[in-house]
Amino acid sequence: MTEGPLEPVSRPLVRPRRLRTTPALRRMVAETAVRPGQLVLPVFVREGLDEPRPIASMPGVVQHTRDSLLKAVSEAAELGLGGVMLFGIPATKDAVGSGALDPAGVLNLAITDVVAEVGDALTVMSDLCLDEFTDHGHCGLLDADGRVDNDRTLEAYAEMARAHAHAGVDMVGPSGMMDGQVRVVREALDASEHTDVSILAYSAKYASAFFGPFREAVDSSLQGDRRTYQQDPANGREGVREALLDVAEGADVVMVKPALAYLDVVRAVREAVDVPVAAYNISGEYAMVEAAAAQGWIDREAAILEALTSIRRAGADVILTYWAAEAARLLR
Repeated sequence: MTEGPLEPVSRPLVRPRRLRTTPALRRMVAETAVRPGQLVLPVFVREGLDEPRPIASMPGVVQHTRDSLLKAVSEAAELGLGGVMLFGIPATKDAVGSGALDPAGVLNLAITDVVAEVGDALTVMSDLCLDEFTDHGHCGLLDADGRVDNDRTLEAYAEMARAHAHAGVDMVGPSGMMDGQVRVVREALDASEHTDVSILAYSAKYASAFFGPFREAVDSSLQGDRRTYQQDPANGREGVREALLDVAEGADVVMVKPALAYLDVVRAVREAVDVPVAAYNISGEYAMVEAAAAQGWIDREAAILEALTSIRRAGADVILTYWAAEAARLLR
């Protein structure tokens, strides 16, 4: 059989690749952008340190002294970040986390220090939780049977909110996943004439396996786990429900934590609420990228920007990330 001439190939009329031909064109049509002002840098300050202490599982992240903390937040302001989230690590802990309420406690002093240093340039946020301050490592007070007592814990959160507000904080972040925590914190702030202090609610916070490096970062004393109050990773609709409850109780911003393993929840929450949505790119997510990059398995800088872009693409307006300062430099 004699072969005839080949049929001409039908050429595509629509060529999406045209919009990918140059870097300038790709930038121009990009659907999602990450700006430094959308990034928040979590920082740890530890009582009694003479110099910053590296966190082994989080390369490049340290426990700060009060002095080195000020250098870090000044840099954050110069880079145009949106804010900093402060975590305090006390020298001593007890069953009720009394260091969290002490006006001379490490976190309350750090708030005042940071506000004085960069208060006009950054949103100064504080972690409102007891886990760093309790010798059992839980986010609340325990009852006689060793279970977290939701309502007694709320009383402590109200006191902690007032202490942070008195120290000068712009935004408190109740992160303990106690039922009713946003309402109690809002009422405490308003009753003490701190109506301008806003609330970033850790609304959908999951009992995640990716929190491990954070436990090192705050010298956690956790005994057991937090599955009775943090959310089950299997539940997406519940995350939306928690966010809606927090908005009804007065949250100014709601957050999903972790971010990368819960992008579907970020999207669902974004579609359900009319307040800004934050997502926390947590320690384990950070550590995985850093470890893979150290082995030469991935392009570190490209992976950082891709991860942050994915969180924005899912719907987050604000991203808490340990890469905030570096990402701001890369975005320039």
